[in-house]
Amino acid sequence: MTRRGMFGLMGNSAITGALASLPAGNASGKPLHQAPSPPAPVQLPGTEPLTREGDLAAQMVEGIHRYLARQTAASVQKREAHWNRDYSSRTAYEASVAPQRERFRQIIGLIDPRVPFLAPELEITVGGPSLVAAGDGYKVLSVRWPVLEGVDAEGLLLEPAGTPLARVVALPDADWSPEMLAGLAPGVPAEAQFARRLAEQGCLVLIPTLINRACTWSGNEKIGKLTNETHREYIYRMTFEIGRHIIGYEVQKVLAAVDWFSQCQPARLIGVMGYGEGGLLALYSAAADTRIGAACVSGYFQTREGLWQEPVYRNVWCLLEAYGDAELAGLIVPRTLTIEAARGPEVPAQPPATDGRLDSAAPGRIVSPLLSDVQAEAKRGMPFFEKLGAAEHLRCIASGDGQGQPGSAEALETFLKGLGARGGMKPSGREPRDMRVGFDPVARLHRQFNQLVNFTQRVVMQCESVREKFWAKADSSSIENWQQSTEYYRRYLWEECFGKLPAPSEPLVTQTRKIYDEITWAGYEVLIPFWPEVFAYGILLLPKSMKEGERRPVVVCQHGSEGRPQHLIQPDNVPALGYYRRYAADLADHGFIVYCPQNPYIGHQTFQILQRLANPLKLSLFSFILSQHERTLDWLTTLPYVDASRIGFYGLSYGGKTAARVPPILERYALSICSADFNEGVWEICRDDVPWTFLFDEEYSILTYNLGNTFNYSEMANLMTPRPYMVERGHDDGPGLDPWVAYEYAKVQRHYDKMGLSERTRIEYFNGGHTLHGVGTFEFLHHFLDWGEPR
Repeated sequence: MTRRGMFGLMGNSAITGALASLPAGNASGKPLHQAPSPPAPVQLPGTEPLTREGDLAAQMVEGIHRYLARQTAASVQKREAHWNRDYSSRTAYEASVAPQRERFRQIIGLIDPRVPFLAPELEITVGGPSLVAAGDGYKVLSVRWPVLEGVDAEGLLLEPAGTPLARVVALPDADWSPEMLAGLAPGVPAEAQFARRLAEQGCLVLIPTLINRACTWSGNEKIGKLTNETHREYIYRMTFEIGRHIIGYEVQKVLAAVDWFSQCQPARLIGVMGYGEGGLLALYSAAADTRIGAACVSGYFQTREGLWQEPVYRNVWCLLEAYGDAELAGLIVPRTLTIEAARGPEVPAQPPATDGRLDSAAPGRIVSPLLSDVQAEAKRGMPFFEKLGAAEHLRCIASGDGQGQPGSAEALETFLKGLGARGGMKPSGREPRDMRVGFDPVARLHRQFNQLVNFTQRVVMQCESVREKFWAKADSSSIENWQQSTEYYRRYLWEECFGKLPAPSEPLVTQTRKIYDEITWAGYEVLIPFWPEVFAYGILLLPKSMKEGERRPVVVCQHGSEGRPQHLIQPDNVPALGYYRRYAADLADHGFIVYCPQNPYIGHQTFQILQRLANPLKLSLFSFILSQHERTLDWLTTLPYVDASRIGFYGLSYGGKTAARVPPILERYALSICSADFNEGVWEICRDDVPWTFLFDEEYSILTYNLGNTFNYSEMANLMTPRPYMVERGHDDGPGLDPWVAYEYAKVQRHYDKMGLSERTRIEYFNGGHTLHGVGTFEFLHHFLDWGEPR
């Protein structure tokens, strides 16, 4: 018989008898002076002895890291399961990959309608020249073109003297200006100025300005908040929660140019060529839009399993689940793709936090792709071309030894051939001279940055109406109809927003050991296995007053960020932990069984890196938190002294966030109390006009892809219906304002009122900050878990 089976057959007498024999102790766990008692059990009956030593919380996080690293490596072989390619014809192939193309467009944030236009507008200052410059066979114009509502692209247009050979969007690295790529400004060697070289060959070339990696404007000077987040990260952090992305915004700028090119006469093939960050955009644009006939990607294409180490603004939700660079190449088939192995940008770290800036930037670096990695990924992509009879449309070219300048002659010739060019390239001409006086590219970049920030902030304020449409199928005509119609939303929240892990592979053989021996209760460390090296950990507090055959309610008490179960139990002799007010131990003194799980948000950068590893796999920290809580409930409900129908949840801070997210999904929780976290969550993450939002915080892992368009705190709370739900809020709690909290909670109260369940939800305000209060919440627990009256 398994340990689980043996435990299920054991009566309460084996447990309660052992607990009754425990020696009494004081708050520190030291025995009081009294008559000797029989020795206490060192482990719970029906469990294995817990012998693991060291910091179990840190070991748990390390185990999750190793699991994610293995899954990242394994993702390459698993991707094929997400595709159903039909190679019978080019038309059939395009149709067979269309769902994956649309999914890719969605996850990079290509969801906003573009503004239609006839042609770019010339940018000419009064008294200034109509031309920026003239080159060998082409002229240079300063232009802008509309993209999204309130968002323009700005840059340079290199227009050939005659009918263009092809029309190309040339994309510089993020830290290069359009002028550098056209040879009008220093900073890029002549041989790397591929926009100029394409214009010399007769192509019409459009060069957009990209958001750079400086941090000059990252923040809000009006409220005294500036950060060292790069401009790209700053925009990324306000967009991710609402289903947009800095990548998506800039791909939109490319595709707006393609919209124009597609209208031009006579019709010509359309190409994109980019380097570094521009290489990413060229690859993504060509994968997203079949109107692009040829693409050249330089200094970017490579194996992508190290994405978690790159800057956070390259993080794309669920990318590696179905798409590596090779799979994106497969979305370009049968069009032509030239991959150039060149020395890519080197970005060793985020900008320093100088001049009083907040040090909130996420770690991440860019290193030049290794030639072997470029070739390996190109080799993985080749079968997609071969099976469609288009092997000649994929070329991998090394600039020098793979670390040469972008835009080598061979790469340009191959790219131009894909655009219909015949014959060799013309020799490189002279570099043009900028005829503008006093032109400031910084002012242009600032405009581009501000437009994207302002657009995003407008979208943030529109999320509530988007959520209302998303929730249109929820039926609140009765409790039964509500529960049935919201099952879809419950699954969506878990699977699409947080990511759902597979079932544990290890048997439910729990390990325990006694660590507390108090007057009224005993405490046990608990380790519950999941997969090899991955486990759940926590502390169980059992009252000594339990009678044989009695089943008691359980309160699961959840710590906050950087917390531990011990922090909820130890006496108030550690000032830094005073905000927990020893509430788990207090509840045990009230006679509740208490379980304090260890959540994985501990270790600062260590746990934040878990989020970076998890996101590209369509996972998150809450993937593990949910699975750990589900497994914990599996175990708790086997205990003969636990009433499985009376298990409540009470969490503070990040534990309050857990209270807002986990019990609505895991219906075995009978109630939930969210303390020091409930808020207008989208504003708390994304807004830039108040100083306490996570936009200015170092905890970049707080972001959840597209949550703002699907679930705020009220929508998650409403999934609790008809189970009780409570909010605890200190008036002076920093991450938010009472009006924000009240506004969001009013939607919960209204929902419960409309459902005829007014008494099952409440909010308690108190004078205090980011701390637990423990007055109305204790009454709430006693009442709804049917456990007498609070003392």
